[in-house]
Amino acid sequence: MSAFLSAIYAGKVTHKRLRPKQHFLRYRMFYMLLDIDEIDRIAASHMLFSRNRFNLFSFFDRDHGSKFDAAAGAPELRLYVENHLREAGMKPAGGAIKLMTMPRILGYVFNPLSVYFCHDSKGALTALIYEVNNTFGQRHSYVFPLDGSDDGKPLHQACGKEFYVSPFMDMALDYDFTITRPSETASVVINASDAEGLIIATAFSGKRRAFSDWQLLKLFLAYPLLTLKVIAGIHWEALWIWLKGVSLKPRPQTPVQTRTIIPQPAKQDVQFSK
Repeated sequence: MSAFLSAIYAGKVTHKRLRPKQHFLRYRMFYMLLDIDEIDRIAASHMLFSRNRFNLFSFFDRDHGSKFDAAAGAPELRLYVENHLREAGMKPAGGAIKLMTMPRILGYVFNPLSVYFCHDSKGALTALIYEVNNTFGQRHSYVFPLDGSDDGKPLHQACGKEFYVSPFMDMALDYDFTITRPSETASVVINASDAEGLIIATAFSGKRRAFSDWQLLKLFLAYPLLTLKVIAGIHWEALWIWLKGVSLKPRPQTPVQTRTIIPQPAKQDVQFSK
């Protein structure tokens, strides 16, 4: 049994576009679920994983908008996340923060989506942060405060689109998020809709694996150069969509890093719109 709360979730991702042209893709991938307070210990006890330096697998704080001061030992990543929570009117209590993301593989990563699971000091899940990157070097975080309850059902949130991602998608869209708390399995579903209904449905599902060098080696062999394939696949699929006649949408001028705070609803499944 692994000595760490952190884990690996290996599975597949699907994208299904319905309008104005149909397009479908599916590929195998994995996420790491990293307890941010364990990252240094994981790096120290694994030959194939490092923090802020090159390795077969590595985690760099700056990939998530945070600087890391190794000399001072400052927990900059925690401060970065907790500042998001403070912006949402929350008072962080030092609880566990778990980040579901892809690591760098041989020094490279592009994460279209990372998810922070933020807990209070008693272990209750009190916020989700969806961190989205686009291929233009910009990042946006959607911060969803939660009520801390756990009925075992998937969590559901919704909000208006506030960040330019795909050059083939309008800004006037609404997102619908459905996510399960990672346990033996993990899943994330994100749908985008306009006034006429669903446009695109995306989903990831994976099974838990313990964190170990043996598992990391197997991941590398099973998903060789995955992070390069992600960015290459994005551009390859974009080419196919363009060839199908879908027009490009203008990119608005926005700051490099932004965030949207979603007010906590009276009930967790209430939807929000612009």
